[in-house]
Formats: sequence, C-alpha cells, structure tokens
Amino acid sequence: MSSGRQRPFPADFLWGAATAAYQIEGAWKEDGRGPSVWDRFCATPGKVWEGHTGRTACDHYHRSGDDIRLMKELGLQAYRFSLSWTRLLPRGRGRVNARGLDFYERLVDGLLGAGIRPFCTLFHWDYPTVLFDQGGWAHRDSPAWFADYASLVARRLGDRIGDWMTFNEPQCFIGLGHGDGMHAPGLRLPVREQLKMARHVQLAHGLAVSALRSGCTKPGRIGWAPVGVVHYPLTSKPADVKAARRAHDACHRDHLFNNTLWSDPVILGRVAPEARRAYGKLLPRYSEADLRIMAQPLEFYGLNIYQGTPVKADARGRAVPVPFPPGNPRTSFQWNVTPPALRWGPRFIHERYGLPVFITENGLSNPDWVAQDGKVHDPQRIDFTGKYLRELRRAMDDGVPVRGYFHWSLMDNFEWAEGYKQRFGLIHVNYETQRRTPKDSYHWYRRVIRGRGAAL
Repeated sequence: MSSGRQRPFPADFLWGAATAAYQIEGAWKEDGRGPSVWDRFCATPGKVWEGHTGRTACDHYHRSGDDIRLMKELGLQAYRFSLSWTRLLPRGRGRVNARGLDFYERLVDGLLGAGIRPFCTLFHWDYPTVLFDQGGWAHRDSPAWFADYASLVARRLGDRIGDWMTFNEPQCFIGLGHGDGMHAPGLRLPVREQLKMARHVQLAHGLAVSALRSGCTKPGRIGWAPVGVVHYPLTSKPADVKAARRAHDACHRDHLFNNTLWSDPVILGRVAPEARRAYGKLLPRYSEADLRIMAQPLEFYGLNIYQGTPVKADARGRAVPVPFPPGNPRTSFQWNVTPPALRWGPRFIHERYGLPVFITENGLSNPDWVAQDGKVHDPQRIDFTGKYLRELRRAMDDGVPVRGYFHWSLMDNFEWAEGYKQRFGLIHVNYETQRRTPKDSYHWYRRVIRGRGAAL
C-alpha cells in the first residue's frame, strides 16, 4: 500500500517469543537436576566457542519472575519454552525430581497469572547423559523412555498447559549431533545410522502425543517444530513455483536436512516417496504398526524458519539455486536475509500437510551492545523482523492458516556450539551481571503486537 500500512493480522493471531531450557536456565547442578549431553559436550575442550557453557546461561531458573514481568511489559500473548528432561527425571527415567517439577509449575502459574499462554516443548536437545550412555536415540527402547517422560509431564502440567510441541528441530539434534558432530553428543555417524535414529524419534513423537492426549486434562493443541527447510521461487511464474515446491519436498542421500523424510510418516502415515528415492536401501523398515504409532492427529505444524534458498526452473522444469549477489544482507551468523522464506515455507508445508501453521522460531543474530546512552540500538533486527512479518502476512493472504508467530528469542542466550557469540534476543543480557536491557526491537515489537501488525 502506498501508505506503508497493511491490514492487521487477525484478532486471534498469537504474538509470542521463544526460548529453550538449556539456553537460558542455568542452575545446571542445582535442586537435583541431572546431566545432559550438552553438559558433557560443553565440558569437552574445543567443542564450544571460547569454552562457553550453559552452566549459568541467563540464570532464568532464579530470575523467571523478573523475566515474566518483562514478557508482560512486552505484551506477549504466548511464550514458547522447553522443559529440561533431566531437571524432571535426573537419570532420564525412574525417580522424579520434585524440585524440578516445582520450578516448572511456578513458571506456568506465573505465565498464566500474567495473561500469557504457555506453549511447551518437551524436547529441545538436552538429552539425558545416562540414557545416552545406554544407547540414546539408537536404542530400541528410546521411544518408550521419551513416552514415560511425556506421561509424567502430562500428569503434572497438563491441567494448565494446552499447547504442546513434542520435538524441536529433529534435523539438528540428529543431523548436527549425530552426523556432523558439531552439536552434542558430537557423533559422526553414517546416514544409515542417523536414519535409524530418525525412525526412533518419529516413534517417540507418536507415543508422546498419545501420552499427552491421555494424561492432560486441559483441552488443547499438539504439534511439533521441525526446521523449515525452505526453497522459494525467484518469481511467481508457475514454472518457478512448481520447481521450488519440488525442491522444498526433496530429500538428499548424504544428509537428513529436509522436510518430508521427517513429516510424511508423522502426519501422512507414510514414508515420503522423495525419501525412498533419495535413501533407498539406507532407510530402515517402517512397518504399518510403526506408521500407526507415528501418525497421531496433530492440530498444528510448527515451523522454525530463518532463511531460504531462491530457485528458478531450468528448461526441463528442475529447480536451479540462484546465487546470492555479492554483498547480499547477512546476519551475524552469516545467514542470508531472505524474507520470502516466510511466505513460501508455510505455504508449501500447508499445501502438503493441510495443517494450520505456527512460526515457532524466526529472528536473527546481531552484534548488539549497550550504548553510551544505556540503550541497545538494533535497527537491523527491527528491519529484518518487519520484512519477514510482511511476507508472513502475504502467506496468509495466499490462504495459509497461520495461527501465530514466536520471535527467536526473548533474550540473548547460550547459542549452542557458538556459545555467547551470537545474540538473538529482544532483550540484551549481560552475562556477568545478568542485567536485562530491553532493546529498541523490544519496544518496536510491543507496538507491533498492540497494533496487530497494521503498521508494518
């Protein structure tokens, strides 16, 4: 529009922000918490940038009340967080840690008291070390271990939480953790072994959904939150759109970073044809019984999208990646800034799976610091988020049922193998003093939420 304004997002569209347990909680040995693979990985020299660890992180374990107040001032309608499996079950199974449960009950009660809707992720990468040493995701009993954990959570928190995600980014904790070795537990296994683990994760997802359905008393919605591996068309020409859709659905034999290997069994109850073509005999057997367990009904598809790959159709209709021009905008993570990914990624996912969509992560790393005036000026984050949200609105105008948006992240935090190098937050964190400073983007996002995005 010439005025620079657009139609507001729907009144029931949820505006949120997201975090993960290991990245913000700290208190790594307090109140009975057990070790996770990330504790061990961080203690291994050379694995994490400058030897950083999540032992203290943002000290959210002790400061959750103050953090909820900042969320309320921001105007968040929803907050996505994850549970630490080992804070609840220190050895992954068996004895329950009452103090860990108390922490999450206080957190959820605090959110509800502030009028903020909790969106809970069961697993965001911090696998129990004790279970890893017994075989981890390669063990045939790993789906049952996860289901037992989900049952406990449902019994204790399912009267207050109505919105759930089973897994965050399985492509990463399997592909980066067990394939490339860049993340915990730091293994470098062949694709065949990773695919076996993927099947166990999918079984664990299905069993966890069943456990949540049977154990929760509060009606709600269940989904999951994979990486959105996005290919988008360079133009809106039908040939380019068709080629981009094909690339979006494709699988590749040498890695597991794709959409359809993971989601076809979980949502459609089948092995993706693209996965069969790409992996062939490397794929483990999926029995009909397996697929029935995996394909539990879901209410939404969570998409974590930061960037995408532009493609165009060649003379034979195949997708050809379009190189970025020199000097293309990049984040501090050196990820290309590609706003159309937030239009086409949700669209292609919805076309294939037919589910409503939440953007469960989107944001950028930026070199933020506290300026001489005591404020944190991050115009790049404001520009980035505004551009991506405008493209998300276009997806909705295309007919995609997008139900909400969670900015990554609420606050700067421990960014896995990158340590504290990368700052993604709306709130700046001084890791020595734990002082929180809302950034310019925090105040901007508050205005966006109040106006339902009309001023974008």
